[in-house]
Amino acid sequence: MNTPPPSPPSSSTPPLSLSLSRLSINQETVKQLSLPELAEGCVKEGVTAVGLWRAPVQEYGVERTARLMRETGLAVTSLCRGGFLTGIEEAPRARALDDNRAAIDEAAALGTDTLVLVSGGLPPGSRDLAGARERVADALALLGPYAEERGVRLAVEPLHPMFAADRCVVSTLGQALDLAERFPAHQVGVVVDTYHVWWDDQAPAQIARAGRGGRLHAFQLADWITPLPAGVLLGRGQLGDGSIDFKALRAMVEAAGYDGPIEVEIFNEALWAREGAQVLRETARRFRTHA
Repeated sequence: MNTPPPSPPSSSTPPLSLSLSRLSINQETVKQLSLPELAEGCVKEGVTAVGLWRAPVQEYGVERTARLMRETGLAVTSLCRGGFLTGIEEAPRARALDDNRAAIDEAAALGTDTLVLVSGGLPPGSRDLAGARERVADALALLGPYAEERGVRLAVEPLHPMFAADRCVVSTLGQALDLAERFPAHQVGVVVDTYHVWWDDQAPAQIARAGRGGRLHAFQLADWITPLPAGVLLGRGQLGDGSIDFKALRAMVEAAGYDGPIEVEIFNEALWAREGAQVLRETARRFRTHA
């Protein structure tokens, strides 16, 4: 008798515990570590992948970083970040496009197929959210083919609405998908970051929508802790310290077809003040327990 295949997990059925083979340590989580220290720490802890950021990579050297990754056997799961594409004036828009092309080139040199994009906030004096989002779409139309030629996908990351004014006019997965779906899925997809979407009752439906379209390009974890610090940007918490049900969200992205790396990306001054290798070790332990 044929046995029917198992049903995909739902948000009410937490998935099994993860092995470290799925973990990617985002560089900002342990930004106190140099790139060689990060690579050494990952190898020591059995972590096989990292997400990198442009500024420290540029400081160390793109080709030098790529060589370090190859020599230590670390996969680069994403590069952060491109974006900031909401400018109105011609000269700033041209500069932003040039910078994003450079970011795409850097991603390709590092061997990652995913460049994370943060759209940018409202230009000074503007209150036109719809117009700002449309300018992001205009930029994606130019950048998508350029990225495709280099084997890189653009992953639009929606940020929590508290960042809409100054950092990201794309606030929900639905808005991110409305942009991405104008373009081929191999050019433009989305990032599901738990910190930014956990609150949204439409997130489950939008995660499923992203999966149907083949647009789940990255999955990132950070916890929501309160009270939020001044400026709010550095309020992302260590896994297990806050309010987010990571297992439920992972069940959703896996039911939608995502089986790729899971980045832990935390901006937190208290973590940065600690010894980096200790934070890396703790993050790996929390990942196995909470993700």
